[in-house]
Amino acid sequence: MGNASCLGNWHGCASRRAAELRSVGVVTIAPAQLPRTVGALRAAGYAPKSVKAEIADNLLSRLRAGDQVWPGIVGFDDTVLPQLERALLARHDLVLLGERGQGKTRLLRTLAGLLDEWTPVIDGSELGEHPLAPIAPESVRRARELGDELPVNWRHREERYTEKLATPDTSVGDLIGDVDPVKVAEGRSLGDPETIHFGLVPRAHRGIVAINELPDLAERIQVALLNVMEERDIQVRGYPLRLPLDVLLVATANPEDYTNRGRIITPLKDRFGAEIQTHYPLDVAAEAALVRQEAELVAEVGTPLVEVLARFVRELREAPVIDQRSGVSARFAVAAAETVAAAALRRSALTGETEAVARPIDLESVPEALRGKLEFESGEQGREQEHLGYFLRRAFAETARDKLAGLDLRPLIEVVADGNLVATGERVAAGELLRALPELPVLHEVAARLGVNSSDPDGRIAAAVEFALESLYLRRKLAKDTEGGTSVYGP
Repeated sequence: MGNASCLGNWHGCASRRAAELRSVGVVTIAPAQLPRTVGALRAAGYAPKSVKAEIADNLLSRLRAGDQVWPGIVGFDDTVLPQLERALLARHDLVLLGERGQGKTRLLRTLAGLLDEWTPVIDGSELGEHPLAPIAPESVRRARELGDELPVNWRHREERYTEKLATPDTSVGDLIGDVDPVKVAEGRSLGDPETIHFGLVPRAHRGIVAINELPDLAERIQVALLNVMEERDIQVRGYPLRLPLDVLLVATANPEDYTNRGRIITPLKDRFGAEIQTHYPLDVAAEAALVRQEAELVAEVGTPLVEVLARFVRELREAPVIDQRSGVSARFAVAAAETVAAAALRRSALTGETEAVARPIDLESVPEALRGKLEFESGEQGREQEHLGYFLRRAFAETARDKLAGLDLRPLIEVVADGNLVATGERVAAGELLRALPELPVLHEVAARLGVNSSDPDGRIAAAVEFALESLYLRRKLAKDTEGGTSVYGP
């Protein structure tokens, strides 16, 4: 059956599974029929191709075939992705500019899918050079000595994507390389190019190098990237060694850091062929789809509640009490959905229910749990939870108007006014909530509007009924008294 948290969330789980396999060192075995020597490789017609040409060719093929190019990327179809595709077809290095939580890193990681699934490399080569185009001194010597018998290995596309988080302590040696004291101790002279220990960029030869948060690199380290991006070579500690590297360099940055603070040196800015601005989801549907894709839910959270959370995040992005320079990450909505699911799971354990289905009462867990993920404007200290509660109620009311528009809920109001008080809370089971009300045709209409069938389990039906009750409370058609974790809807 698989992981229950992945139901209805195939793309996100597949991506996470691939990442898990890479993290534990599980590598796909290359097909046995692929050539294993340079002679066989040449006879099979394999010719060297630059990594940018490889990506451009594969992108064009997928666009012409109408295939999915960017799996798992939501909300960028008409804005970011066309710009990215043009940059790749132009064979440009590029930088993604955007606030935190806009999916920049996720987007960069999908670039690996545009590489050939398998590419030939010189077996044992430190830099993964093409067998027909060696560049390192040792590889050149081996190719000259072994000729057509030079052994060939095959590298999977996932191994050709290299990612580095820029930190202030990153050194030139980390990115480019340095003298290897072990090789010197083995008896090689300092003048021997083979004493060099190559850094991250040379090791990504014929692949993609992604640098996250580029402005955090010290300026002297940024200088080390200039030759890589323009002359396509490197020099290490003055050695007379120039390696013609073949890499696609991509980076992420915050727009404020990139343009205003002067933390990226001008020559490096100039070398990026494309600067692409990312953004948060532009509408509620995209925000909700992103939550559905990324959240690992331990209980069922219905579409109406996911939309409430999507609107909640959008309210926060426009709220004057929130420091918008820090942004409200898409991860906030994902964490909110996971918190609501956890609240539903806990409630099911307390009430003895076998199925955990989120109800509106579970939304109350969000402000307290997630207030630390936001930066508030000065002067708002101590009122964080109050503000979050207010915007969450606004989001719920707006969603209710959208879902229940034109529906006459007066029969429900009258039944509650006649003394049928309805209790909900972390110790109130779905069946208990439903037994508090008589059979009402309008409740069937509410359920249908919220995507719930009369044959569904009690948890889903109770979530729909409570949704209607909460909407009436927010419209001031019903009262709600809360005490000791239990809320009672009444006249």
